[in-house]
This record gives sequence, C-alpha cells and structure tokens, in this order.
Amino acid sequence: MKCPNCGFEDTRVVDSRPTKLNTAIRRRRQCEKCKFKFTTFEKIESTPLVVVKKNGSNQVFDRNKISRGLVRAAEKRNISQDVLNNIVNEIEEHIRLSSEYEVTTRQIGDMVMKKLADVDEVAYIRFASVYREFSSIDMFLSELQTMSRKNKKKRSQLAKNSMSTFAARKK
Repeated sequence: MKCPNCGFEDTRVVDSRPTKLNTAIRRRRQCEKCKFKFTTFEKIESTPLVVVKKNGSNQVFDRNKISRGLVRAAEKRNISQDVLNNIVNEIEEHIRLSSEYEVTTRQIGDMVMKKLADVDEVAYIRFASVYREFSSIDMFLSELQTMSRKNKKKRSQLAKNSMSTFAARKK
C-alpha cells in the first residue's frame, strides 16, 4: 500500500483488528521509508441485491420497504419493533445466503407472510390483503379459512406431542 505521506510503495501492517460491528478490518500501517503511521479499513464489497418487480422492472433491494409494510400491517397490534426488525433481518439474511443476486417481489412477499403468520394472525391478514390484492370479502374469507385449517393442524400436532411427552414421563 502506498504511503499517504511520502508515496513510498512499501508499508507494513503494525496492528490488525476487526471493527466494533465486525463489518471491516482496521489495520494500522507504517511506511518503511518515512515511518509515518496511518490507518486503513478493509471490508467486503457486497454485490447489491436486485428485486424483480411484477412488471419486470428491476430495483435495488431496500429493506426499509419491507419494514414499512410490516409496520403498517402491525399497526395497533401488540408487536414490538424488535420483532418486526428481526423479521426484516431474517428475510434479508435468507436472501443474501441464497447466493442469488436477484429476488422477485413474490418471493419476498411470501417470506414476509410466512414470518407474520407465526407472529400475529391479524397482521398477517392485513399484509396478505395488500400483498395479494384482495378485492372482495370472499378473498378475505378464503384466506381466513386457510389459516383456520392450518391452525387446527398445528393444535392437533401440539396435542399429539403433549400426549406422547406425558406418556413417556409416566413410564
């Protein structure tokens, strides 16, 4: 690395450590010629995620859009901002770990709906009504019936697990 003081090409690393947020490496360097000390930062250059919209246009991924949608869906519900932030973080992490640099709005919406269904049913329905563009009461009823069936299956499975745990303890 070139010395910012004298321009000499040969410097050595004196100290190296991660930054507080662990997003970069901070290096203290010293010029071999003039002994000038300076700091550099090394960080991973990330490729921007691209969202493919319904109309086929592309847009850079913006986690704030997901966050705004979640906040609207969770309005006046007892859901903490931390829970909503965790949903956004998990979705972004999932997208980044998928090794795909393009993701469709449909994929993002499906991930949001799956996470919301586990957190709050009302927020889920609110989000689904906008995301799936409900245009009639029948569409709401259909989604509510689907949720009701899924909840019955979950309760049934929980009851079976509880009974088998109880039976195992009796032995």
